Amino acid sequence: MIVCYTIFEKLRMVGAFGGFSVKIGLDVGSTTMKCVVLDDQLNVLHTDYRRHYSQIPQTGVAMLSSLLPLLDGKQVYLAVSGSAGMGLSQNLKLPFVQEVYATRLAVNQFLPSSDVVIELGGEDAKILFLGTHMEVRMNGTCAGGTGSFIDQMASLLSVDQAELDQLAMQAKQSYSIASRCGVFAKSDVQPLLNQGADKADISLSILQSVVNQTIAGLAQGRPITGQVVYLGGPLTFLSSLRKAFDTTLGLEGICPTNSLFYVAMGSALMANEQSFELRNLIYSLEHYEVEKAFTSIPPLFEGTDAYETFKTRHAKARLVKADPAHYHGTAFLGVDAGSTTVKACVIDDQGRLLHSRYQANNGNPVQAVKEFLSSFLTTYPNIELVKSCSTGYGEHLIKNAFNFEYSLVETMAHYTSACAFLPDVDFIIDIGGQDIKCFKIVDGVIDDIFLNEACSSGCGSFLQTFSNALGYSPQEAAELAVKAQNPVDLGSRCTVFMNSSVKQAQKDGASVADIFAGLAISVVKNALYKVIRSTDPSMLGKHIVVQGGTFLNDAVLRSFEVELGCEVIRIDEAGLMGAYGCALFAKTQHQRFVQEKTALSLAELQTFSHRTKTIHCKGCTNNCLLTVNTFDGERKLISGNKCDRIVSPQTFVNNPETLNIYAFKQQYLDRLSVGTNERGRIGLPLQLNFYEQMPFWQAFFTSLGFEVVMSPPSTRQTYLDGQSTIPSDTICYPAKLMHGHIMHLLNAKVDAIFYPCSSYNIDEEKGDNHFNCPVVAYYPEVLKHNMPMLQDSNIPFISDYLSLDNPRFLSKRLHQVLQPFFPVGKDEVKRAVKLAYQALKDYQMEVRNQALSIIEHARFKHWPIMVLCGRPYHVDSEVNHGIDQLLLQCQCAVLSEDSTAYLMPKEKRSVLNQWTYHARMYDAARYVTTQKDMQLIQLVSFGCGLDAVTSDEIRDILHATDKIYTQIKIDEIANLGAVKIRIRSLLSALKEADAP
Repeated sequence: MIVCYTIFEKLRMVGAFGGFSVKIGLDVGSTTMKCVVLDDQLNVLHTDYRRHYSQIPQTGVAMLSSLLPLLDGKQVYLAVSGSAGMGLSQNLKLPFVQEVYATRLAVNQFLPSSDVVIELGGEDAKILFLGTHMEVRMNGTCAGGTGSFIDQMASLLSVDQAELDQLAMQAKQSYSIASRCGVFAKSDVQPLLNQGADKADISLSILQSVVNQTIAGLAQGRPITGQVVYLGGPLTFLSSLRKAFDTTLGLEGICPTNSLFYVAMGSALMANEQSFELRNLIYSLEHYEVEKAFTSIPPLFEGTDAYETFKTRHAKARLVKADPAHYHGTAFLGVDAGSTTVKACVIDDQGRLLHSRYQANNGNPVQAVKEFLSSFLTTYPNIELVKSCSTGYGEHLIKNAFNFEYSLVETMAHYTSACAFLPDVDFIIDIGGQDIKCFKIVDGVIDDIFLNEACSSGCGSFLQTFSNALGYSPQEAAELAVKAQNPVDLGSRCTVFMNSSVKQAQKDGASVADIFAGLAISVVKNALYKVIRSTDPSMLGKHIVVQGGTFLNDAVLRSFEVELGCEVIRIDEAGLMGAYGCALFAKTQHQRFVQEKTALSLAELQTFSHRTKTIHCKGCTNNCLLTVNTFDGERKLISGNKCDRIVSPQTFVNNPETLNIYAFKQQYLDRLSVGTNERGRIGLPLQLNFYEQMPFWQAFFTSLGFEVVMSPPSTRQTYLDGQSTIPSDTICYPAKLMHGHIMHLLNAKVDAIFYPCSSYNIDEEKGDNHFNCPVVAYYPEVLKHNMPMLQDSNIPFISDYLSLDNPRFLSKRLHQVLQPFFPVGKDEVKRAVKLAYQALKDYQMEVRNQALSIIEHARFKHWPIMVLCGRPYHVDSEVNHGIDQLLLQCQCAVLSEDSTAYLMPKEKRSVLNQWTYHARMYDAARYVTTQKDMQLIQLVSFGCGLDAVTSDEIRDILHATDKIYTQIKIDEIANLGAVKIRIRSLLSALKEADAP
């Protein structure tokens, strides 16, 4: 038991027992410093907790000085711990205790029956599995899901952590929020705010995302059981976070007294090597000097003259403006409703800028646009807005709210504005608040698109976060950065981890100007080397236009030019380019198609109303959480839907007899017979290679008299059900889902689960060999050794090695595999295998015939045909994020790689072509090059190490034709907004290419 005395009791005890020894532990963390004083009976005499704001010596002086009245003249023992404490320890020759060891020591001393410790700090997260051989799991390259992450999310909601905790207690439902990147999570939170989602629900979702990140990212399959101890600031102060952990883990953890101080307490327990006099320690800290030890890079400008020349050059690229007070006539409006800001432009019939606005949306872009329109129409009654167009995150929200005539995908809006200044532009880069969008232009058409899809470090909010944290506005930070003489080399890191680099630079003597310059350079390096993945920046192009509010920062712009080794074009209103492009598009459309104006008038704006509510769609088992926006009691916008059923009466979206091969496959599998229960119930997981082989195994087992229990199609809940058993954070998402499918089958109480290892696929005679990828081939081994419930249950898990490439051997092997569990004869197994191969062949023929029918119907409708080139499991709607449905909504037919690859004969490739799935993808790409109305979209799953080779080969195959290639990354953190931008940009580029 830990005893903590009052200050009066301490004074009395020291006076009465002046001889006892005192142990002091200092925990110097990434954001805070903690101090603990223990007596010789290990009672806690004193605790102190303070944020150090990188002023570590000064904070230490303040903490220890408060102990002088109690301990002046006494000999004390002291030890230091914490992520920022080693430098202090080395320079002052103080004993140092590694923080994990300190935590274990304190927990074993004060909570000896503990099994697991979950500790969340400012930038650190760790799980300690205690016992004879302690195991530690810590965050590595990402600081998502830590205290700083929660701080950022609370700031986005305009609340502090205490208010976030209170809001979470009132939540009624939860959304899926990414937590692996502190900034990129805003891409999930901001649209929810824009759509009117309740802050209480978002607060709970943020805390739940921290739980998911900790369990899936750190525990990685090791069960969290027994007595669980919660330590660290976030878990101490946020009771809703503890409750979320308890609910997810299915237990009740404990948050002990002094939970903030266990590292410091462990340090104090180890403070027995050397005694100090407290006043001398304080003196040493007061005279602690930091040597300049940071790595610097050359300044952005050699001097004032160089900077003035730079500004003069870029001042030439200006929007032509006109005075709205003296203009009478027609005008065109463009609105870019971004993630954090709203930009609006009004141009005249000659394309001159009449009026503009760039402002924060404060979570309500509709209100911001209403205020802008009302103000403009009131101030300039002689200007008639005849056409309007929207783009950005809130593209459809603004279009529906104000009855705009047009909306335009962001890529085309930015391309349109760039062409107005530089008609032969061949590369555009736009860095916004949370997005980086880069477009490669070839022959006047967008040929390739690069988006930040997994991380948002290096965007506008990245710089804003640091400038605000250091007490400066973004404009002031930019002014300091261009004058910096020794910019700090900060690299390009995760936003949360960059905090550590910045703080370390401060400790090493870097000035604020040096840090701001280093941050600006890191933005550019992130865009070039992480988003574009350029190995030679000079290959981007000769005519480059930069856009987005981030490039209004001269330090970022100069860093970009230095890194590229060339000059670029930045328009003076770089932050308005999306809105300006929309206005130009509206003007062009008006000239081509004169039609009645529909946007709201001033009178209509005065009575404008906007209401939101959330409902669950009952159209299918997905139960999508929908946000319904109602404008003026009439117009509606429904968001959150994974299909078009709720918002459109069109039947082609879910009808497999029309234009979607994915829907055809899904419904084919759904119609498979379950069989009888003569021999028992056999469980088959519907994921990975079983998404293609299910007809084979269904026919095999039903012919033997088994009832086949197939796990249902994946949902987000499938992932959550199995996340605590996933041993790898970097394995592909379909493999992670397999854990949830196995859990479903265990809960279904089947008689056995059948999921064999399979090194080989069926030989389709398309490559040098016919291997399955290692994950597909051997994932049953992973499941068997990382799911304790498989081992603990009485349900057999049949995971023996067998392959479908040799029918003759397969019959013998299946008899050997099944005989220990079920009495099956050799002859009946042989007959069942024969029927199974025929069932698989029938399925393949049905898919191919359906593909030919889709091609015929698409050409009759004059629809473009998209070949989604991936793997069998990309048919799963949880894996593909509804990409097939999105394409249908855009009036495109959908085919798959296996439905077209068979049409091409085998051809020797320039790479070792020994993977069945990759061989199909190559041949599907070759077939697309022979069809004028077909395009290819490659679906890539994170975790597959061969994807880079495949992508390069496919790009090479398409390179010699006029095909437009795009790649979409699929993972549980895939940003659906980015996916939509890619697809709609591809379609816009196709329309541009076909335009006369």
